[in-house]
Amino acid sequence: MSVPSAVNAGLTSEKGREMFSFLPQYYETSRVMQADMQSKGTEMDLLVQALDETLDQFFVRTATWGLGYWEQELGIEIDRLKPVEQRRAVVESKLRGAGKFSGRLVSNVAEAYAGGKVDVSFQPEAWSFTVSFVDTMGIPPNIDDLKRAIDDLKPAHMAVEYEYRYLIWDDLDNKQITWDELDAASLTWTELEVWA
Repeated sequence: MSVPSAVNAGLTSEKGREMFSFLPQYYETSRVMQADMQSKGTEMDLLVQALDETLDQFFVRTATWGLGYWEQELGIEIDRLKPVEQRRAVVESKLRGAGKFSGRLVSNVAEAYAGGKVDVSFQPEAWSFTVSFVDTMGIPPNIDDLKRAIDDLKPAHMAVEYEYRYLIWDDLDNKQITWDELDAASLTWTELEVWA
């Protein structure tokens, strides 16, 4: 006994094709059964999609419409005008920010915002520490959120400084390339930063 061909049935629903494949062969040419499996399958497809979207909300890195619940739970001000990636970074840093104050804690929180490696160095004699962005060129896009998060973490008596990385002429001199070669390469500034 062969299985009905869902491809021949003209079904567009994935679940409809799957359900149709379990029917006896004599239903293969039945337009009534094809329509029935198409309508039921479409509803099942929507259900599976809704379940997948709901599951995504349980994880910060995949949450979209559920970010508001995360922000509310963690006491973060909800700003729906911010890009989703920045909102996720705020939530993730807040989750990472629990524990005893240390360089590792500050680094974990800062890396959630910067998206790259961050070094933290302490100057105990000055009661301060410095956050240096190693992998990020320039100022990270949501530096204000990062500063607020670090202010919430750090002891009140400690000062914090931020050190940003920029492309400087010496970086190009170290590449052993002449200005004429750079001019001939016709790179944009962004391409030049990546290359350097």
